[in-house]
Amino acid sequence: MPANLMEYFNKMSGPGVLSTSGKDGRVDSALFASPHMTDEKTVIVSTAKNRTFANLLENPYAVFMILEQCPGSQTAAEMPEDPEKYIMGWKGIRVYMKMKEHETSGKMLETIRSQVAEIVGEEGAMSIYAVLTFEVYEVRPLVDIGQGWEKSI
Repeated sequence: MPANLMEYFNKMSGPGVLSTSGKDGRVDSALFASPHMTDEKTVIVSTAKNRTFANLLENPYAVFMILEQCPGSQTAAEMPEDPEKYIMGWKGIRVYMKMKEHETSGKMLETIRSQVAEIVGEEGAMSIYAVLTFEVYEVRPLVDIGQGWEKSI
């Protein structure tokens, strides 16, 4: 994966959406602000002991979606006038990943908890149950009209 993927991924300004499914195929999506790329194929995510984590233990595949509204684009209130302009007023990527490992103890988890405690306090930091390591295997644009993900950011 190109280096500009890591740059774009790590500079996201808000949370993204992580989608998973368990062995029963039922899909779950959740907001995550913690994902971070450590190299061009590796994503680290911290999570509570929740449905996302349970799903990943059963099925290691996930999609992380980063989306941002383009400056000056049509608002949702204006959408009925021209739905295509509204949809094309968004940019972002879908990052397809497979969980390679998870840690529920250790130095990396304690480091992340310490960083989170500085932002949200000790109680919030203690809700972090695990650190997940994913390998990226595909990247697609948010709105795929054949332009490639690089042109969608």
